[in-house]
Amino acid sequence: IGPLAWSEAGKVQGLRVDRARREVVLTNGDPKEGVNRLVGQYERLFGRASHEVCREAVASMLANLQPSEIPSSLRA
Repeated sequence: IGPLAWSEAGKVQGLRVDRARREVVLTNGDPKEGVNRLVGQYERLFGRASHEVCREAVASMLANLQPSEIPSSLRA
């Protein structure tokens, strides 16, 4: 993700951005809600298309989850 996306991820409550490791870490609360907040933050900045980009970015990980484990923002 680009610099602006990293910056926006850092604004989301319950997430910690580690740019050196190039990762976003969920720090507290319900992980599904943390992901939903991140997707929502991206949508506010980048628009509705960001939902589809987020879903595509994690599609291989979602395939291994039960439907109840998938954050609502990433469901098809």
